[in-house]
Amino acid sequence: MSLVLVAAEMFGRDGYAATSLDGVAAAAGVSRGAVYHHFGTKSALFRDALVDQQRRLAERFAAASSVRVGWDAVRAGCAVVLDAYLDRSLRRLLLIDGPAVLGWQEVRSIEDGFAGELLRRGLQRAGDEEDVEARLAVLRGALVEAGLLLARDEDALPALTREIELLISMFERNPTPA
Repeated sequence: MSLVLVAAEMFGRDGYAATSLDGVAAAAGVSRGAVYHHFGTKSALFRDALVDQQRRLAERFAAASSVRVGWDAVRAGCAVVLDAYLDRSLRRLLLIDGPAVLGWQEVRSIEDGFAGELLRRGLQRAGDEEDVEARLAVLRGALVEAGLLLARDEDALPALTREIELLISMFERNPTPA
C-alpha cells in the first residue's frame, strides 16, 4: 500500500492530531527520513492524502453520473457523495480535519479540481448555465451539511437522500428566468 494511502487510512481512522509521521512511516514500512524527504511536514502529507481521497471520490462520481444524462446525472453524482459520507474515515478527512488543518479555502480549491468540477459540469449540462455557481454553492452546502449530519446519525441517510432529491427537482423544475 502506498504511503499516501496508509496516511489517508490513519488520518481518517485516528484523526490528524493523533496521527504521527513516525506512525505513518512504520505502518507503511518506510523510514521516517523517507516520509520527511517526500513530504516535509505532516500537513503536506495530510494534504496529499486528502487530494487522493478527493480523486477517488471523483472517480466514483464520474462512473455513476457518466451513464446518465441531464438531471439524472446530477442525482447520481450526489448519491455517490452521500454514500461516501457514510464512511467515517472519509468524513473525518474531508469534512472535519480537512478544513481544520488546511482551511476551508484550500479544501474547496482541492474539491474544485475533482467532484466539485464534475458537479459544476453536470449542472451546466442539465440546465441553464446562468445560475450554475449559485446552484453549485447551494447543492455543495447541502451535501456538506448532510455529511456532517451523517457523522451524528447515519440513520438520517434516507431523509437526506429525499431532501437532496427535492432540491435537485426544484432546480430542474425552475430553470433560470430569461
